[in-house]
Amino acid sequence: MKYFKEILLGGVIFFMSLSSGAQQEAAMKDKVLKAISEGAVCAGKVLLDEEGRSRCDYYINRGSWVPYEPAWHTGQIIYALTEAYRITGNREFLKDAIRAGNWWTALEIKDNPEMKGLIRAIHGNGVNEIVFATISDGTAGLYRLSKVTGDKKYARVATSSGDWLYRHTYDPVHGVCYDIIDPETGKVMKENSPFWPEKTHQDLYDVARPNTEGSLFLDMYRFTGKEEYKKAFIALCNSLVEKQSDNGLWMDFMPNNKEAHYFHPRFNLWYAESLLDCYELTKDEKYLEAAIKTAKAYTAVQGKDGIMYYRNYTDGRPPDKTSVCGSATSFAGIIWLRIMELGKGEEFEKNVQRSFKWVMINRFPSDHPDPNLRGVFLNTRTKKKKGEVRLINRDVGTSFGVRFLVKYYEHYFKKNGTETL
Repeated sequence: MKYFKEILLGGVIFFMSLSSGAQQEAAMKDKVLKAISEGAVCAGKVLLDEEGRSRCDYYINRGSWVPYEPAWHTGQIIYALTEAYRITGNREFLKDAIRAGNWWTALEIKDNPEMKGLIRAIHGNGVNEIVFATISDGTAGLYRLSKVTGDKKYARVATSSGDWLYRHTYDPVHGVCYDIIDPETGKVMKENSPFWPEKTHQDLYDVARPNTEGSLFLDMYRFTGKEEYKKAFIALCNSLVEKQSDNGLWMDFMPNNKEAHYFHPRFNLWYAESLLDCYELTKDEKYLEAAIKTAKAYTAVQGKDGIMYYRNYTDGRPPDKTSVCGSATSFAGIIWLRIMELGKGEEFEKNVQRSFKWVMINRFPSDHPDPNLRGVFLNTRTKKKKGEVRLINRDVGTSFGVRFLVKYYEHYFKKNGTETL
């Protein structure tokens, strides 16, 4: 009898522990869904203006917004909102994404025969030209918006703009696309880039890059079925593999700076993302291996608490800690998770969890006294000009944060049998 009671007690304890574990998982699931929803509310109601355009950079000490590459920032918000809608079913998120998509498609140039089909994606911040990546970084959201709404307008305008870029900027011989287009004439700038005003002599890599951010040509192929777009995407990814630096980055191309040993926090991740897309398209291991090299490089710059900074260096110097790049913490988490889902990179698990913990903690509350910060995910830049310290929070922290949390939710909860909406 005593033995039976011990077995019974042990069984009760075991099932209580199972119940406790299930309760903890359910509680965490709810917390993640709540964070996704709060981020999406912020994206639609705070980060987008009345027209549906991203407000971009919020200058906290001034209490004002300053635009910066609104076409790609808006596209990233659309991406985040469509992901949030997909996982929560909240149609308000979709309505906001549609409003932003309508603003984006209204940028299509129709009155200039030399530029017909291109969108007027002005970079800003002293660069008053159309920039390839300002378009392509935003298009991924447009294709997803068409998919979820069934309205082909968004994908059509993105494809039309991408086709103009394909015909006018793509250099298949060198595996690059030129960066800059004159917004008045449509002339592609092949000799000088406004990004390097201090350089009297500029070479090809100063004015052109592989430019696979957003995997635009791949989305164009999937939308139209045209093989030339697929061929161009693969060729540019081959160029990425060829031009990747030994450290897993692409130090020959701005906004990285080989001479200063500085690399941009998101730029290389965009290239890694496109390489993962190319691997899934072709099943060629070289693309996955190159993406893994980039993913490993980012484990070296992530703090133990999950933090990443805006300015990182390849020469052993510690990062500049004046600006915190929450979007890089989230974007790296997305890349690590995608690699893990492909059966590689088990060592990235701890980095994913660091990103998750950091993103969940570093968000402004939804009842923050400043309505411009309600629900915002942390992503700061600190600048000094004429003695003034400018403290900025950037919208991309929220866009990438929502995307990461959706990816995290699907990986850890849906995989365990928890159904999404």
